[in-house]
Amino acid sequence: MPQWTVHLEGGPRRVNHAAVAVGDKIYTFGGYCTGEDYQTTRPMDVHVLNTVSYRWVSIATPTPLDPQWADTPYQRYGHTAVAVGDCAYIWGGRNDVDGACNVLFCINTVTMKWSRPLVNKDMIPGARDGHSACVINNNMYIFGGYEEAVDRFSNDVHGLDFATLTWSLMKAKGSPPHWRDFHSATGFGSCMYIFGGRGDLSGPYHTSNEVYCNKIQVFNTLTGMWHEPVTIGDAPPGRRSHSAFSYRGELYIFGGFDGFHNIHFDDLYKFNPVKNQWSLVSVGNEGPCPRRRQCCCVIGDRVFLFGGTSPCTQPHSDTELDLMDHSDLYVLDLSPSLCTLCMLVVLKHGIDRSCLPKDIRYNAYSKAVVPLPSQR
Repeated sequence: MPQWTVHLEGGPRRVNHAAVAVGDKIYTFGGYCTGEDYQTTRPMDVHVLNTVSYRWVSIATPTPLDPQWADTPYQRYGHTAVAVGDCAYIWGGRNDVDGACNVLFCINTVTMKWSRPLVNKDMIPGARDGHSACVINNNMYIFGGYEEAVDRFSNDVHGLDFATLTWSLMKAKGSPPHWRDFHSATGFGSCMYIFGGRGDLSGPYHTSNEVYCNKIQVFNTLTGMWHEPVTIGDAPPGRRSHSAFSYRGELYIFGGFDGFHNIHFDDLYKFNPVKNQWSLVSVGNEGPCPRRRQCCCVIGDRVFLFGGTSPCTQPHSDTELDLMDHSDLYVLDLSPSLCTLCMLVVLKHGIDRSCLPKDIRYNAYSKAVVPLPSQR
């Protein structure tokens, strides 16, 4: 059974950010925090988590006199980030001052330098936020989102070939998913799996008639065909602003929000794309509270979950203050070792640890498999 093994506070307080894993580090980009100044245009913030020491580092942002200023994306939310080699690519997103963006940005995680790759401009997707992105066969595929210029949801698929930096509008066949934003896209083989998101009964236009789909829909990037598989098992309720990640050939869904019923989720589901089967995953130990707009990244057998927003336990009259932004970090071990399971029992029951062999204490504490009390 998977186990929540780490809970630490004090990281970057961020909502609706984007993150990627490169090597043993996680890079998180942008997002917002209630109460911060977003009326002034400023460079996107970058925070880096060392998954060995469990320490966050904030990367210095450039000043207007720095040559990096022009190549650094402005602070935003609702964007996407994907990793290709040592580089992370940022696309889309918006803020309330500068609006939405459709410029491709790249940061080299070795040099920590930003650039704006020169792309073929003929088929660049319209500026948007709340879209999804995943990498399949050295191509980044963008689906959905809310397009600012036309003021409507999208259900198009755009591809960016990293070899030629050429955008293309995919000529899709079959029935595409409903127009939507804040869904998820996950790649398996040559296929992109779409789940959840916010749509509207009026189609591409946003009114008060929101809908939240819980169907899996699949886009085959080789044939251009959309397909909705007949699934079995216990499917999750529809939601938006959830996290999706893949592990050992299966798709996992955590958390999210149903705006129609005003429900935040803290559940974990998995989908097997071979059997087309959903199942609710049982997880040991106390995990994150119900939330939306968090990030999840997988390194090895561990899932690193951080940030997001949840309902306040003491509501305020101000709607914005009814939500609490998080600065926490949780780690989910999807395949815990016997040593980890034993150490969890030792800590849970307060058993004396001084007699344990040094190498076990080192693995459990120095590598933060289970955090020391002083780390909490």
